[in-house]
Amino acid sequence: MAGYAAEAGAAAGAGRGRAARHPPLTSLVVSTIAAFSAVVVFAILRSVHDAAVSRTTTLLGHNLEPTPWHLFKHDKGRPPARAAFRCAPSLTCRPPVAQPAPGTTNASLAPWRRGGGGVTRALLDAAQRRASMRVAITGGGRWLHVELYYACVQSRALFTAWSLLQLMRRYPGRVPDVELMFDCMDRPAINRTDYGGGGDGDHGSPPPPLFRYCTTRNHFDIPFPDWSFWGWPETNIEPWSKEFRDIKEGAKAIKWQERVATAYWKGNPDVASPLRVALLNCNDTNMWHAEIMRQNWDEEVKSGYHNSKLSSQCTHRYKIYAEGFAWSVSLKYILSCGSMALVIDPQYEDFFSRGLRPEVNFWPVHIDVAAGGMCESIRDAVEWGEAHPAEAEAVGRRGQRLMEELDMDAVYDYMLHLLTEYARLMRFRPAEAPPPRPPAQEVCEASVLCLAGEKQRRFLEASAASPAVSEPCVMPPDAGE
Repeated sequence: MAGYAAEAGAAAGAGRGRAARHPPLTSLVVSTIAAFSAVVVFAILRSVHDAAVSRTTTLLGHNLEPTPWHLFKHDKGRPPARAAFRCAPSLTCRPPVAQPAPGTTNASLAPWRRGGGGVTRALLDAAQRRASMRVAITGGGRWLHVELYYACVQSRALFTAWSLLQLMRRYPGRVPDVELMFDCMDRPAINRTDYGGGGDGDHGSPPPPLFRYCTTRNHFDIPFPDWSFWGWPETNIEPWSKEFRDIKEGAKAIKWQERVATAYWKGNPDVASPLRVALLNCNDTNMWHAEIMRQNWDEEVKSGYHNSKLSSQCTHRYKIYAEGFAWSVSLKYILSCGSMALVIDPQYEDFFSRGLRPEVNFWPVHIDVAAGGMCESIRDAVEWGEAHPAEAEAVGRRGQRLMEELDMDAVYDYMLHLLTEYARLMRFRPAEAPPPRPPAQEVCEASVLCLAGEKQRRFLEASAASPAVSEPCVMPPDAGE
């Protein structure tokens, strides 16, 4: 009996083996149909491919006959079809999509878009009382006129006018006719509460449009790239394209592991900034892991700016950003180091800072005493970074990458998009056309360079733009909303 069972088991095993070697007819049919379908699909795709390639003409000569009046035989042969197919998606060139950092034109201009009221002459004139100058671009971007109301700090007005001239040079014939009011001082002036929410529904009136370098969540001032992108001669800071390269090279020379494991800030506290004055109290590397340095610009001028070179200030793993009288141009330089930026409760926004994300490309530091105080918040941030070095380094790297994306191409594209959207909202035509109406004056590159001092002229010439070789980026439809 046992022998019979053994034989039966052996027979069953053999049967399974034969079944494995010879699958049922149903399986064979399914496999055959699947293989045949794959061949058919491939043939269809190949036919579509061949048809597309056969209709596509390229610079290499695909699907083109030789020039009939050419006297000599073509010796290059027919170009490979695979090049036409491989490059087909690129044969229709599209402008790049704008990076999210400067993509905030919709949010900045929303108060004049709501309700369709736009920017009227009366609204523009109402902005004059808080403006330092009126700017008009006419002739399809050929002429720039400026009517000055007040003197601007240092060379801000000169460099701001230069920035507009460079935009006109970069995109000839593309800059729209606009007329706007501009203030070159720091703090925003168009308060939301004065306009009942700024045109939200039927409960507010539209505010006067005023351009400046920064704004806040409680103001309607329209942020515009500040003068330092074209250089800041009074502090010996080069135009942004060169300054960023220098800072990045300086940062690259010191690996993360070799950087000082404390938070570092160097700046001027004497700018009516309670925040910066309070920050001086955190200068204790043992208790707060922070090194706070006072920047004396008068001494720097005398010494030839030897101790204020930004490219030599990437020696710490953590760098602190503290607002001054209002926003500070230092934010972009701090982020450029690749250190983890510790940003102390910012109240102000410039045109790109809305692209910042806490714990992604910067680390938030809080002032609130109830939450432990600013010095404690700095200490906690450093201790977190030391406990999570890879994550802290990644935050710094992402901040630096954001600044790398904020190149002058992105700056000019933002300016162009902002002025284009603003022009669409204007309900009047700009007043100026040559000759200028007094007291406005026409401004050109020659007049700006003539007015500039020797050092200012060097910075201006170094920041001169070239005509764009590609289309401006396309702003995403929901940018800034």
